[in-house]
Amino acid sequence: MIAELQSRFAARGFVASDDFAVALHLMLSLEKPLLIEGPAGVGKTESAKVLSEALGTRLIRLQCYEGLDASSALYEWNYPKQMLRIRLTEGQGNLEERESQIFSDAFLLKRPLLEAITQDIPPVLLIDEVDRADEAFEAFLLELLAEFQISIPELGTVKAKHRPRVILTSNRSRELSDALRRRCLYLWQSYPNATQELEILKARLPEINLRLAQQITTLMTELRKLPFHKVPGVAETLDWALALMNLHQESLDTKTVTLTRGCILKAREDWVLLENNLPALEKIWNEQIGQRKPLETDFGIGTVTIR
Repeated sequence: MIAELQSRFAARGFVASDDFAVALHLMLSLEKPLLIEGPAGVGKTESAKVLSEALGTRLIRLQCYEGLDASSALYEWNYPKQMLRIRLTEGQGNLEERESQIFSDAFLLKRPLLEAITQDIPPVLLIDEVDRADEAFEAFLLELLAEFQISIPELGTVKAKHRPRVILTSNRSRELSDALRRRCLYLWQSYPNATQELEILKARLPEINLRLAQQITTLMTELRKLPFHKVPGVAETLDWALALMNLHQESLDTKTVTLTRGCILKAREDWVLLENNLPALEKIWNEQIGQRKPLETDFGIGTVTIR
């Protein structure tokens, strides 16, 4: 099962490490939520998307944010539709009958959490960036993750037809409660090393030049050692590699890196830090890959000599 999961993920361009595959296998087997923590841009959200594709089921995503409340995550009543029905049925039937009609499934707007537990085929429920939500909302999640049921005053308790496969992600902008952690399996997803990131590049961008891919992954590994305001993740690696392929690059030099630095660094202070460290970084990626014969290419912003 673990090898099969890795194979399914690889077929979709996602390289799942052994610990990642084991965590997913246990999540599916034990029917317990999986909490994935780690820095931004390492593939936490993407893993849920790929899992839904690999299982051939629906992905339901709840994006958390500050101020998120139960009604936005659970359900709301369609008040305009209810008011229209009240006006159209005015004078018809008694009050109790009319009330039962407007507080029925036909007037219920299902939000992600209710949607997830009412599916005929168990979906993958992604509760994304749960650390952004308030502690009050986190406490609300405890009942759902423990019992997989939701109480609707007008309708009663709705129990899950099938338990969804739940993945929670966190960038650790705040600490999550022990109660929430106890209800979940846990996985720490860190930045990949150069070898792992090279495999990711080859899986997602099979047409990439191998020399370029090696230089990119070597450079990204070194960049993550620097105190950037926003450390570039795997998402930035893929964006940068795709940009360089679009510009028909086969190798790196300092000018190429400088011209395309906006793909990986998103703050002015980080640009300055990169520029100050470029000579040392160039030496590292050249020592790692080996000196190359100079090439000439023109990608619309001047001719660049690539070493």
